[in-house]
Amino acid sequence: MFSFRKPLGVVGLVTPWNFPSAIPAWKLAPALVCGNTVIMKPASVAPLSAWRLIEACHEAGIPKGVVNFVCGSGGALGEALVNASTLKGISFTGSCGVGHWLHEEGSRRRLRIQLEMGGKNPTIVLADCDFKSAVENVVNASFFSTGQKCTATSRAIVEDAIYDRFLEALVERTRGLKVGNGMESGVEIGPAVDQGQLDTDLEYIDIGRKEAGEPVAGGKRLTGGAYDKGYFVEPTVFAGVTENMRIAQEEIFGPVLAVMRAKDFEDAMRIANCVPLGLSASVQTTNVSRVFEYIYRMEAGLLTVNLPSAGVEYQLPFGGTKDSSFGPKEQGPAALDFYTDYKTVYLKY
Repeated sequence: MFSFRKPLGVVGLVTPWNFPSAIPAWKLAPALVCGNTVIMKPASVAPLSAWRLIEACHEAGIPKGVVNFVCGSGGALGEALVNASTLKGISFTGSCGVGHWLHEEGSRRRLRIQLEMGGKNPTIVLADCDFKSAVENVVNASFFSTGQKCTATSRAIVEDAIYDRFLEALVERTRGLKVGNGMESGVEIGPAVDQGQLDTDLEYIDIGRKEAGEPVAGGKRLTGGAYDKGYFVEPTVFAGVTENMRIAQEEIFGPVLAVMRAKDFEDAMRIANCVPLGLSASVQTTNVSRVFEYIYRMEAGLLTVNLPSAGVEYQLPFGGTKDSSFGPKEQGPAALDFYTDYKTVYLKY
């Protein structure tokens, strides 16, 4: 008796624009290692990085037909890909809306499906934290990459005992961030990816104004000079946000942070878990008991302690819970679960 893994066959890889090399690479490598053939469909906003990976595969001698590249609108190509008769599985990273559509359409054909979607990620800041480090971690996770990471912090849940002090320090640090062309030295925040994302950022800032009042930092589109050559918005902080506000519930995917007050650790955990998404989370504390309570009770797939919520190691499984993810995890040994199936053999000789 023995069992072994076998490749699925043809798999489709649908990747986003925000990590245009890393995500295609971490999907493509295990798919090929497991013996599958691949159809790569990158985001139409940023296709060139994925194309360079495909070129490298061909230059390395991978046979024709093993790695295939298609580029274009997700609406047209997504439907064609799902309905391709030879397709056995789809690995997708992108928005919740498209992911839910893929799940519905792919399930009709019983395709194997792996979905990595949105996040509304909290950083819990407790009164016993390393204060300076906590401020830096929240700023890093909220605003670096212009907040355009599915693992970015968009909610800072701060214990009441240090709320005012923390907010003051957070605002001061945020106002000191330099926005501009990311290729220039000293720039810490670049532009939104395109007009559509800029419009989304500004729309949610207006929603935040109606819900929580004027932002305590940022809130404006940057214009004039070099700013007119891109889609720049100030890193924005809203204070006094409550859990039912849209800016506390809905993914924005931009540099907009909601700061929320919690009475204590229990209240912070309750607030952190009261959203439909569950991708990543962070806690800032020096209390080891609180650390392990957070680890076992936090409804998220990627947890950090005294670190930013954004950032992954490729040798470890990656994925979320609740509406953030579906199917086997990505990366590390867990990738085998998606890209292969088992054969079990009972042999008499």
